[in-house]
Amino acid sequence: MQTGTRNMTVGSVRRVIVSFAMPIFLSQLFQQLYNTADSVIVGNLLGKQALAAVSSSASLIQLLTALMIGIALGAGVVISRYFGAEDHETLSRAIHTTVSFGLIAGAALTLIGVLLSPTLLRWMGTAPDVMDNSVVYFRNYFLGSMAVMLYNVFTGIMNALGDSRRPLYYLMLSSALNVALDLLFIGAFHLGVGSAAVATVISQAMSALLSFLHLRKPGTIFQLRLRRLRVHLDLMKEIVRMGLPTGVQNSVISIANVLVQSYINSFGSDAMAACGTYAKLQGFGFLPITSFALALTTFVSQNLGAKQYDRARQGARFGILSTVIMAEIIGVLMVIFAVPMARLFNSDPEVVRIAVSQTRIENLFFCLLAFSHAVAGVCRGAGRATVPMLVMLSSWCVFRIIFISIAMRILRDIRVLFWCYPLTWAISSAIFLIYYLKSDWVHGFERPRAHFALHH
Repeated sequence: MQTGTRNMTVGSVRRVIVSFAMPIFLSQLFQQLYNTADSVIVGNLLGKQALAAVSSSASLIQLLTALMIGIALGAGVVISRYFGAEDHETLSRAIHTTVSFGLIAGAALTLIGVLLSPTLLRWMGTAPDVMDNSVVYFRNYFLGSMAVMLYNVFTGIMNALGDSRRPLYYLMLSSALNVALDLLFIGAFHLGVGSAAVATVISQAMSALLSFLHLRKPGTIFQLRLRRLRVHLDLMKEIVRMGLPTGVQNSVISIANVLVQSYINSFGSDAMAACGTYAKLQGFGFLPITSFALALTTFVSQNLGAKQYDRARQGARFGILSTVIMAEIIGVLMVIFAVPMARLFNSDPEVVRIAVSQTRIENLFFCLLAFSHAVAGVCRGAGRATVPMLVMLSSWCVFRIIFISIAMRILRDIRVLFWCYPLTWAISSAIFLIYYLKSDWVHGFERPRAHFALHH
C-alpha cells in the first residue's frame, strides 16, 4: 500500500472505521474551533450587530456551495470504488476529472456570490442595521471561492483514498493561521467584519495548497499532473449520477434553512446573533455525525468495489450505532453547559437567553439527526444517493417549510422555529429505520444493482 492511501477492505472492521473516522473527527473539531473563534472574536471585539451580519450570511453560503460540494462527495464515492477495485488507470482519470470540476465550480461560485450578494441578502429579509456588514462579509468570502472549493475537492480525494490524517494536519495549521489572522485583522488593524471572511479564505487557501502539493507527489497512484486536467465525460457522468442527488438534496435543504433564517431575521438582530451563536455550538454536535458518515461512505464504497459485501454490511451496522451514541453524548453535554458556552460569543442577556433556549430544545434530539446522516452515508457509499435525497427532501425541506408556514401564523414565537428541527429529524429517522429494516441493501450487499458495476 502506497503512502497517502489506506485499504479499508482488510483488517478489523471496527478498527478500520474508527481509525479512519477519528482524524476526520479531529479535522472537523479544528475547523469548528476556528469557525467558533471567528464568531467569538467578531462578537466580542465588534459587537452583536457584526456577529449578526456573519450569522445572516452563513445559510446563504451553504446554499450556494451545497450543490458543488454534493457533487464532490459523489466524486469521492467513484474514486473509492475504483481504488477498492485496484483499477488505477480509471482512478487517475477520476481524480483529474474531479479537480477539473473543482476549478470550474470555484469560478462559477465566485461570479454568483460577488454579483448577487446584495440581492440574495435582501430576499432573506436581512435586517437593515446589519445589511452593509453582511454584504461585505459575503462578497469577501466568495472572492475566495476557488480556494474553498479546491480545499473541499482535495480533501475529498484524500478521504476517498483512505487518507484522513493529512487533511487533519493541514487543517490544524490553517486553523492556527485563521485565528492569528482574525486577531491581527480585527483586533490589531481594526479592519472590520469583512476581514474575518478574508482570514477564512487565506487559511483555506493554505490547506488547499498543501493538499495540492501532496497530490502532486511523483510515483503515486494518485499523482496529479496539470497536463492531464480535463473533464472525462464518462467519469463526469458517473460522478454526477452519484453526487447530484446529494447536491440537490443539500441545495434544497439549504433553501429551507434560508427560509428559516428569514423568519429568524424578522425577530431582529438579537435573534440573528443568538441563532448564529447556536449554529457554531451545534457544529460541535455534528462532529461525530459528519466524521462517521464520511467514514461509512468511504468504507462501504471501497468494500463494494472489492466485492466484500458482508464486510460492508458489518461496517454499516457498527458505524450507525457509534454515530448515534457519540452524537447524543455531545448533545447532552452541550445542554448542561449551554449558558457558559453561549456567553463566550456575546454577553448580551437577550442573545444568551435565545441561544440557550435553542440549545435546550434541539440538542437532546441529536441521536435522530445522527441516525439519519449515518444511514445516508451508507446509502451513498452503496451508490444509492437517491434514497437519502428523497427522504431528506420530503422531511427536511417540504414538511419543514409547510410546518413553519402554518405554525408561525398560529403562534409567532421563535421557539416554533427551533422545534421544527427535531420534529423533521424524527420523521426522516423513522423513514430511514423502515428502509434499513425492510430494504434488501442492508442484508443483500451481495446482490448489488447492475448500475453499480465498475467499468473496467
